Amino acid sequence: MAKLIAKNGYDWKYSVVGGVTRVNIETGEDIAHLGELDQKLWTVLSCPVKGLEFDEKTLALMDLDGDGKIRVNEMVAASEWLKKVLCSMEYLLEGKDFINFADIQGDTEEGQKVMEAANLILAKLGKSEQTCISLQDVNDYMAIFEEKCKEEYTAEESEPFTPPYGEQSDAAEKSINDLRHKMADYFMRCKLAQFDEEATAALDVQVEKIAAISDGNLSENVAEIAEYPLSRPNKEGVLNIVNGLNPAWHGAMAELKTLVLDSELGGAEAMSEEQWNGILAKIDAYTAWKNAGETAMNEAIAAQLATHAAAIEPVERLVRYCRDYFKLVHNYVVFKDFYKRDENSLAVFQAGKLYIDQRCCDLCIKVSDMGKQLNTAGLSGLYLLYCKCTSKVKGETMDIVAALTDGDVNGLSEGKNALFYDRNGLDWDAVVTKIIDNPISVRQAFWSPYRKFGNWVSEKITKSAAEKESKQFDEMTAKADNSTTELATNMAKAKNQMSAADGGQAKKMPFDIAKFAGIFAAIGMAIGFIGSALVKLAGSVTEHWYNLPLMILAIILVISGPSMFLAWLKLRRRNLGPVLNANGWAINSKIKINTTFGATLTSMAKYPKLVTKDPFADKKVPVWRKIIYWVVILAAIAFCVLYFTKNLPWQKKAAEAEAAKTEQMETASACNTAEDAVAEAPKQAEETPAK
Repeated sequence: MAKLIAKNGYDWKYSVVGGVTRVNIETGEDIAHLGELDQKLWTVLSCPVKGLEFDEKTLALMDLDGDGKIRVNEMVAASEWLKKVLCSMEYLLEGKDFINFADIQGDTEEGQKVMEAANLILAKLGKSEQTCISLQDVNDYMAIFEEKCKEEYTAEESEPFTPPYGEQSDAAEKSINDLRHKMADYFMRCKLAQFDEEATAALDVQVEKIAAISDGNLSENVAEIAEYPLSRPNKEGVLNIVNGLNPAWHGAMAELKTLVLDSELGGAEAMSEEQWNGILAKIDAYTAWKNAGETAMNEAIAAQLATHAAAIEPVERLVRYCRDYFKLVHNYVVFKDFYKRDENSLAVFQAGKLYIDQRCCDLCIKVSDMGKQLNTAGLSGLYLLYCKCTSKVKGETMDIVAALTDGDVNGLSEGKNALFYDRNGLDWDAVVTKIIDNPISVRQAFWSPYRKFGNWVSEKITKSAAEKESKQFDEMTAKADNSTTELATNMAKAKNQMSAADGGQAKKMPFDIAKFAGIFAAIGMAIGFIGSALVKLAGSVTEHWYNLPLMILAIILVISGPSMFLAWLKLRRRNLGPVLNANGWAINSKIKINTTFGATLTSMAKYPKLVTKDPFADKKVPVWRKIIYWVVILAAIAFCVLYFTKNLPWQKKAAEAEAAKTEQMETASACNTAEDAVAEAPKQAEETPAK
């Protein structure tokens, strides 16, 4: 930790956190002087109120302009207000959700307002002798007042209304609503029967459906039976409410008869659609009256609660700030909670953990805008998994993004299922919807080219095999379809169909060896060139023993070097900032995630040493057989190297014999040349005139 002393201001202390120099906020004095900290040194300039793992009510109290963002000036305003209320800012470091009256300044206007609100709350709760006030006291006061408001709200404030079925109106409303859709279905079937009498049988339950389930226990198929019509439709359009009913609806109809139909129908056993619509009109009017009354009551109570909340707001603000402000500072100015990796104190943007493919991703963030994420999150340099999470318990869905910062990416793909646990421990079903591919480590980047090449080869082979299979199948079916026609006609038609299917391709000609002689010659030259190159390469390798490992190393560097270098560059620049920016944050400083820190954000599965034998394990190859395999492989490699370099014994003997033969021929040639020269000398002397 280094200490920088300002010439005219507060003496701030700094430290390197996450590879970036940041200011330390460790004492109450540090918080008291936040207004003096240069805004360029803040890690965050603004953060959203919603979507964080933080008390939203506290953030709403800090959001002075109500724009849904907590900005630097609002963080400073909270600090300045706390200085006027608390006797010592050190109290904030404890994170308690209560405040002792002795710690409140009584000689400031802000402190006096807090004391007045606290006394009002404690008096209402019957705790006037208490010397402190807590957040629980505030919540209890608001709950009591809300209940009191409901009791004081009288029916005279709404329009008078007589419930249609007296005290049983609510039960009747539920019973009618349970059968509303089934009744509508029945009377529509009756109308269709009136439209076409012959369709009546089709409108009733089909015998085949009953036969399909009759072999089993019918009581276990109530849900399916309930899907059948309420009763057999008829062209008269009436419903017998006693006989001929679907057995799955007997109980509901009996309850409806007791609560409503006996009084409405005067004991009649049949009901028309017009009568049913009259009953619906009564109950709908009752429902509308109730909803209007509840709406008016809720609005009146909300207005009164807002008035009382404003009266006690100073004390609620204080106890919430005492509990939450120091934690928010750590997640706003320094990001200390993110870098200290404490399970009990995670960053406010960390939503939970994602378990996928034998690993756990601790860095998971809720996504508020998927479009912005896909546009900017790739700049982070992180390998990101976007997931759609569904909770059957809550009946909700949400999008998250998880950063994979260690391990490998084998087996990860869009559509893969996973399990997400939120900060409360609730599990969500997760499905990968999008992957942003970035390097995870240099080691993973080393194998990446080979893996991609293998995938490419596999796809090409699969595609080629599928195309050939499809072509053969098409040809076979075409021949089978035309097998009954005459041979000549069949051949002509087949050729025409093949021409049309191939998009007008030229007619195939018989294979002509002369036509392809040039191609064969080119292929032969290429093979010869490659062979000679391999011979030269093998010769250079065997010239010195250390050339072979150097050659292998050079090949590996050519293939994996660029990928590893790019991965190294990206890993040095890996930054969480773009992901948070896409979520509405205004990040002012880099939030680096190097390989060492990243390894702590993703944990891999670790197995203990197995002491039991797997009964279904593959049979192990004996050691002696492995030795033989390796000896054969190495011998084959050595043979190939010696063969191409012509260092095999018989190759050496042949080479020596060829060299001796060549030497003899050269010697004989030299002798013949000398004899010829001697023979020609006298002739040249005779022909030369004397001087």
